[in-house]
Amino acid sequence: MDRSRVEARRSRAALALSLASLPALLAGLPARAADDSLSPVVVTGTRSEKALDETPIRTEVVTRTEIERMNSRTLKQALENVPGLQLREIHGKSGYEVSMQGLTSDQVLVLIDGLPITASTGSTVDLSQYLLNEVERIEVVKGASSAQYGSSAMGGVINVITRRIRPGYSGSVAVDVGSRGSQNPSGDSVDAATRHARFLLEGGSERWRLRVDGDVLKDDGFADDPDAWSRQGDEISREQFGGRIEWLPTSSSRLWVDGSTYREKDKQRFLYYAPPNQIPQRKHEDIDRDRIGIGGNWTGANGLRVELKGLEERYDSHSDGFSNEFLQRTRESSQRTTHVTGQVDLPAWKRQLWQFGVDWHRETLDQTNNGASELLGIGSTDRTSHEFFIQNDIVFDEIWEVILGFRWQDDSDFGSHAVPKVALRANLLRGADWKGSLLASYGHGYRVPNLKERHYLFDHSSLGYMVIGNPDLRPEESTSIQFGGRLDYRNELSIEANAFYNRVDDLIQIDETNATTINGISVFTYRNVSRARSAGLETAVRWRASPGLDLSAAYTLTRTRDLDTGQDLTRRPRHIARAGVDWQALERTTLSLRARYQSSELVDSVNDERSPAWTTLDLALNHRIGRGTTAFVGIDNLFDKQRDFADASDFGPISGRFVYVGLRHEFGNN
Repeated sequence: MDRSRVEARRSRAALALSLASLPALLAGLPARAADDSLSPVVVTGTRSEKALDETPIRTEVVTRTEIERMNSRTLKQALENVPGLQLREIHGKSGYEVSMQGLTSDQVLVLIDGLPITASTGSTVDLSQYLLNEVERIEVVKGASSAQYGSSAMGGVINVITRRIRPGYSGSVAVDVGSRGSQNPSGDSVDAATRHARFLLEGGSERWRLRVDGDVLKDDGFADDPDAWSRQGDEISREQFGGRIEWLPTSSSRLWVDGSTYREKDKQRFLYYAPPNQIPQRKHEDIDRDRIGIGGNWTGANGLRVELKGLEERYDSHSDGFSNEFLQRTRESSQRTTHVTGQVDLPAWKRQLWQFGVDWHRETLDQTNNGASELLGIGSTDRTSHEFFIQNDIVFDEIWEVILGFRWQDDSDFGSHAVPKVALRANLLRGADWKGSLLASYGHGYRVPNLKERHYLFDHSSLGYMVIGNPDLRPEESTSIQFGGRLDYRNELSIEANAFYNRVDDLIQIDETNATTINGISVFTYRNVSRARSAGLETAVRWRASPGLDLSAAYTLTRTRDLDTGQDLTRRPRHIARAGVDWQALERTTLSLRARYQSSELVDSVNDERSPAWTTLDLALNHRIGRGTTAFVGIDNLFDKQRDFADASDFGPISGRFVYVGLRHEFGNN
């Protein structure tokens, strides 16, 4: 039996033993006051406000409480414990991308308050490049959402919802430092390898409100051998500052303007083997992202609601590559995103809630390497789309609800396309203690090839490979079926299950199998896989074992297949599991644990190479030491599970054990 299978069995056994022993170990612990919080309001599934336990579209939520409980600093960290999400490094960069239900990050749309965020490489959003200071919650909808959100949403949507500004005056400040022990670049195991600070000030009157915030994260990176040249973790500086002003002329209307600026400096150090020597390499990248949004909404006495909002975002990147301290290449990339959306929700009419909307989207891309275009010689490129969507939410009675959706899209490069969606909710059990609902949806997804896939020329000849765009790519199309349900007992127990099936035609992937070699350089390109599918089962259980103890567990099974070759799709683990414990140990002290398991995944279908399974455990302790002040300490990756950097097929956790300590203070209305 090979090493990866043995390790996978051991990891599954260890996780199962830990979960099975938790109730016995923690039974009888001190209780805390009951949490009577209401079901949160979500907006992503239907583009309208609904209570989480009443939405017809299955939605998973990362709350502000969870973000602060686990002391998450970036969007990537906040999503780590969402069941079924796979977070993996962006090829050739230090950031992270997300995939869900076997579909890639290119097929998942990431939004900020319903407006898109620019992808760091022209297609993939780097989740590490968004800091969480102003975030209220994060909503995750899986499956084809093209009927609601258009191209790039065929795999699902992640919508980051920022905080509402309240009247009065409030704010918060926080600082923390962290260490990676023996892997600190300084070689000192007690050195502060990361430093993080943030602030937020907001307030105003019933008519005018203002918020300003800032977030700075400095990370020295890490190395398995601090005395060596290579750094497995990049040295990164991230700074994000923002502001928002709101005018509420009436109690039913709001106008707002917000803006943010993000700055990143990234330094990579690695070795490239050019027989018979290892050549020291460096890459320095500076990233600037400037974003401004404007919008307003109005709600009439009869329930009519009108909203109009838009954004202009600029994303610029400058990188220098060095070999043996000699400058080899300078890459300049400039992206622009403009997006405007309007939406009208009509008053309820005969148990029907009609919604109409339009979207206009434009993106441009210009990239050069040593002054020469990297867009297959075309200099710069752009695309524009005009879209119209309509939705009818039909509430037949207290049991049955159906949503019918339709979107028409006209793309400047690929013409017109239309996609439908149907969703059903049935409240089949409505007792005093037990509540049960059935959720089902059927939809079509549609994604036009992005500018990178069609036009990029990634010339990394110095590293032994090139990636060439394919201007002849066809749009991807998908059929998505979701079927599941939820069972709740009072506010103590919740059980969810969801079966999914996604069929994708013309799936776009890097053609690794048919790569060619030219003058010793491996040349890859994108291609359409004629037919592919992903199918599986998602399950989740949340149990309030006592007023002071919350337990949760989730398991996702995903099976993928290239229907033409019969092979599994690469980089899609079959099994993903999550488990969590929140224990109110004392009146002012909360202990939280988060376990993550991921099975082995196919890396190379030709040679049947697999990345081994892995399990990690995070621990966080929060203690209130005064009014509005919380001290916290935590250990991420408690058992120091880290990939084998000598094994090119090992895509396990890149970062080992990380210990941090910090202080958080809230004041004013908070």
